[in-house]
Amino acid sequence: MNRSYILQAFTEKPWLILPDKLAALEEIVERHVAGEKLSAEEVQARIQGGSRPLDRRVESVAILPLFGTIFPRSNLMTQMSGATSAEIFGKQFQALINDPEVGAIVLDVNSPGGYSSGIPELSDLVYAARGKKPVVAVANHLMASAAYFVGTSADEVVATPSADVGSVGVYAMHADYSAQLMQAGIKVSFISAGKYKVDGNPYEPLSASARDTIQESVNNVYADFVNAVARNRGVEAEAVRSGFGEGRVLNARAALQAGMVDRIATLDQVVDELLGKVTGKSPSNFPLKAESSALPMTENERQAQSLRTRVEHILQKEK
Repeated sequence: MNRSYILQAFTEKPWLILPDKLAALEEIVERHVAGEKLSAEEVQARIQGGSRPLDRRVESVAILPLFGTIFPRSNLMTQMSGATSAEIFGKQFQALINDPEVGAIVLDVNSPGGYSSGIPELSDLVYAARGKKPVVAVANHLMASAAYFVGTSADEVVATPSADVGSVGVYAMHADYSAQLMQAGIKVSFISAGKYKVDGNPYEPLSASARDTIQESVNNVYADFVNAVARNRGVEAEAVRSGFGEGRVLNARAALQAGMVDRIATLDQVVDELLGKVTGKSPSNFPLKAESSALPMTENERQAQSLRTRVEHILQKEK
């Protein structure tokens, strides 16, 4: 029965994420509940396909990663998987906007999207920074769903040549375990108060009223998504609904043709260009200087860092 609770927790609200990535998250949590503890590296490989890049600067140009699955707040899953906390990302972004030594900001985006909560607020935060200092979002190499919601809020949206961009859509799921329970000889009875209190539970088929409620929630989030992208890109909402992939991701050339990005360039090229604008010089090399976050580590971050250190130590001993 663990699976039903997990699915309910993961799918009770709309998601702005590629479906295969949500499925990977569900698998990780299910295995954790079953007692199989994966290392931080294993979690990152399964969900993100690689390690989270560091915050870094090239002189006065700050590079802030928007990496992996985006969750509203920091938790052990975000730290273990290398995912992004929308709350922490927002604070880091605002700190860079307020930092007089930062002349421009590059959002290094490689994300399939994430949970719907917190995304509109993060998009508004980035949009409100327009005109304060240059902010460029680079799809490097995936800017999908919630990440596109946020990325388009920057002054300019750039796709690397091999990038995928888009997935302007929203979905939620309902798991019905009534047939499985019946086969197991289990009958679940709810004793509830409130007409719709148990609507959408996983132990019986989805009622018409519950389906309508979930659909309304999905529609509302989708409207927010479409309207924000239309504002960010300076187009009509209908152009986003019908011309921005209609829920699909597009490759860099197709995204450029559809007006979803402003141009195609590498991250290095974007940083060099911004450095030239801010300082009047463009380095021949690309000295990325890793910098620690200006924010203090959370307890979850300390736990995740400790776990990564232990895993690295074990791997070194095995070599």
